[in-house]
Amino acid sequence: MDYDDLDSRLHALCHGETDVVALMATVACEVHQTHPLADWTGFYRVVGPKLLKIGPYQGGHGCLVIPFSRGVCGAVARSGKALNVPDVEAFPDHIACASTTRSELVLPVWNGAGALLGVLDLDSNTPAAFTAEDEARLTAILADIFRDAS
Repeated sequence: MDYDDLDSRLHALCHGETDVVALMATVACEVHQTHPLADWTGFYRVVGPKLLKIGPYQGGHGCLVIPFSRGVCGAVARSGKALNVPDVEAFPDHIACASTTRSELVLPVWNGAGALLGVLDLDSNTPAAFTAEDEARLTAILADIFRDAS
Protein backbone atom coordinates (compact mmCIF):
# COMPACT_ATOMS: atom_id res chain seq x y z
CA MET A 1 0.00 0.00 0.00
CA ASP A 2 1.33 3.43 -0.94
CA TYR A 3 0.98 5.44 2.27
CA ASP A 4 2.88 8.43 0.89
CA ASP A 5 0.29 8.77 -1.88
CA LEU A 6 -2.61 8.29 0.58
CA ASP A 7 -1.13 10.92 2.89
CA SER A 8 -0.74 13.40 0.00
CA ARG A 9 -4.30 12.84 -1.23
CA LEU A 10 -5.79 13.22 2.23
CA HIS A 11 -3.85 16.42 2.88
CA ALA A 12 -5.07 17.90 -0.40
CA LEU A 13 -8.68 16.85 0.24
CA CYS A 14 -8.81 17.82 3.92
CA HIS A 15 -6.74 21.02 3.91
CA GLY A 16 -8.40 23.61 6.15
CA GLU A 17 -11.34 21.37 7.10
CA THR A 18 -12.14 21.05 10.82
CA ASP A 19 -15.57 19.38 10.76
CA VAL A 20 -15.21 15.91 12.27
CA VAL A 21 -17.85 14.22 10.11
CA ALA A 22 -16.49 15.70 6.88
CA LEU A 23 -12.98 14.54 7.79
CA MET A 24 -14.19 11.07 8.79
CA ALA A 25 -16.13 10.66 5.54
CA THR A 26 -13.13 11.63 3.44
CA VAL A 27 -10.66 9.46 5.36
CA ALA A 28 -12.99 6.43 5.32
CA CYS A 29 -13.45 6.72 1.57
CA GLU A 30 -9.77 7.15 0.75
CA VAL A 31 -8.50 4.43 3.10
CA HIS A 32 -11.15 1.96 1.95
CA GLN A 33 -10.35 2.51 -1.70
CA THR A 34 -6.61 2.30 -1.06
CA HIS A 35 -6.16 -0.65 1.32
CA PRO A 36 -6.32 -3.85 -0.74
CA LEU A 37 -7.61 -6.04 2.12
CA ALA A 38 -10.10 -3.68 3.80
CA ASP A 39 -13.64 -4.97 3.34
CA TRP A 40 -15.18 -2.44 5.76
CA THR A 41 -13.63 0.89 6.72
CA GLY A 42 -15.30 3.35 8.99
CA PHE A 43 -15.53 5.39 12.12
CA TYR A 44 -17.37 5.00 15.36
CA ARG A 45 -17.87 8.42 16.99
CA VAL A 46 -17.86 9.19 20.70
CA VAL A 47 -21.41 10.49 21.28
CA GLY A 48 -21.77 10.25 25.04
CA PRO A 49 -20.16 8.88 28.16
CA LYS A 50 -18.64 5.53 27.18
CA LEU A 51 -20.73 5.25 24.01
CA LEU A 52 -19.78 4.97 20.32
CA LYS A 53 -22.17 5.35 17.37
CA ILE A 54 -21.49 4.60 13.77
CA GLY A 55 -20.07 7.40 11.68
CA PRO A 56 -19.05 7.64 8.04
CA TYR A 57 -18.03 4.31 6.54
CA GLN A 58 -17.49 2.32 3.34
CA GLY A 59 -18.61 -1.28 2.87
CA GLY A 60 -21.61 -3.24 4.12
CA HIS A 61 -23.65 -2.28 7.15
CA GLY A 62 -21.95 -1.79 10.51
CA CYS A 63 -23.13 -2.00 14.09
CA LEU A 64 -25.03 1.15 15.02
CA VAL A 65 -24.06 1.47 18.68
CA ILE A 66 -21.05 0.08 20.55
CA PRO A 67 -20.53 0.71 24.27
CA PHE A 68 -16.94 1.22 25.44
CA SER A 69 -17.38 -2.02 27.40
CA ARG A 70 -17.76 -4.26 24.32
CA GLY A 71 -15.73 -5.50 21.39
CA VAL A 72 -12.51 -4.35 19.78
CA CYS A 73 -13.80 -0.81 19.14
CA GLY A 74 -14.92 -0.47 22.73
CA ALA A 75 -11.57 -1.74 24.00
CA VAL A 76 -9.72 0.86 21.91
CA ALA A 77 -12.04 3.64 23.10
CA ARG A 78 -11.49 2.53 26.73
CA SER A 79 -7.72 2.21 26.53
CA GLY A 80 -6.89 4.85 23.92
CA LYS A 81 -4.53 2.33 22.33
CA ALA A 82 -4.67 0.71 18.89
CA LEU A 83 -5.54 -2.95 18.52
CA ASN A 84 -4.51 -5.12 15.58
CA VAL A 85 -6.51 -8.36 15.83
CA PRO A 86 -5.27 -10.99 13.34
CA ASP A 87 -8.06 -13.43 14.28
CA VAL A 88 -11.31 -11.91 15.55
CA GLU A 89 -12.56 -15.32 16.69
CA ALA A 90 -9.75 -15.35 19.27
CA PHE A 91 -10.67 -11.91 20.68
CA PRO A 92 -12.89 -12.18 23.76
CA ASP A 93 -16.17 -10.30 23.32
CA HIS A 94 -15.63 -9.54 19.61
CA ILE A 95 -18.79 -8.04 18.12
CA ALA A 96 -19.54 -9.67 14.79
CA CYS A 97 -21.18 -6.92 12.75
CA ALA A 98 -20.43 -9.06 9.67
CA SER A 99 -20.03 -12.82 9.85
CA THR A 100 -17.31 -12.75 7.16
CA THR A 101 -14.86 -10.59 9.14
CA ARG A 102 -11.65 -12.44 10.04
CA SER A 103 -9.28 -9.66 11.17
CA GLU A 104 -9.56 -6.10 12.40
CA LEU A 105 -7.45 -3.00 12.99
CA VAL A 106 -8.91 -0.31 15.26
CA LEU A 107 -7.17 3.00 15.96
CA PRO A 108 -8.17 5.78 18.37
CA VAL A 109 -8.87 9.18 16.81
CA TRP A 110 -7.75 12.15 18.89
CA ASN A 111 -7.82 15.86 18.17
CA GLY A 112 -4.89 18.10 19.03
CA ALA A 113 -6.49 19.05 22.36
CA GLY A 114 -6.40 15.41 23.46
CA ALA A 115 -10.13 14.71 23.10
CA LEU A 116 -11.09 11.23 21.89
CA LEU A 117 -13.30 11.81 18.84
CA GLY A 118 -13.85 8.15 18.01
CA VAL A 119 -12.13 5.16 16.49
CA LEU A 120 -11.20 4.15 12.95
CA ASP A 121 -12.18 0.53 12.31
CA LEU A 122 -10.83 -1.53 9.41
CA ASP A 123 -12.27 -5.01 8.96
CA SER A 124 -11.06 -7.67 6.57
CA ASN A 125 -12.37 -11.01 5.38
CA THR A 126 -8.71 -12.11 5.26
CA PRO A 127 -7.01 -13.37 8.44
CA ALA A 128 -4.07 -11.25 9.67
CA ALA A 129 -4.74 -8.62 6.99
CA PHE A 130 -3.22 -5.65 8.79
CA THR A 131 0.42 -4.93 9.48
CA ALA A 132 2.47 -2.90 11.94
CA GLU A 133 3.07 -0.48 9.05
CA ASP A 134 -0.70 -0.06 8.57
CA GLU A 135 -1.04 0.75 12.26
CA ALA A 136 1.89 3.19 12.38
CA ARG A 137 1.16 5.03 9.14
CA LEU A 138 -2.59 5.34 9.74
CA THR A 139 -1.99 6.52 13.31
CA ALA A 140 0.25 9.30 11.99
CA ILE A 141 -2.25 10.26 9.29
CA LEU A 142 -5.12 10.43 11.80
CA ALA A 143 -3.11 12.59 14.21
CA ASP A 144 -2.37 15.05 11.43
CA ILE A 145 -5.80 15.12 9.76
CA PHE A 146 -7.81 15.43 13.01
CA ARG A 147 -5.40 17.81 14.85
CA ASP A 148 -7.71 20.83 14.48
CA ALA A 149 -11.03 18.94 14.35
CA SER A 150 -13.85 20.14 16.51
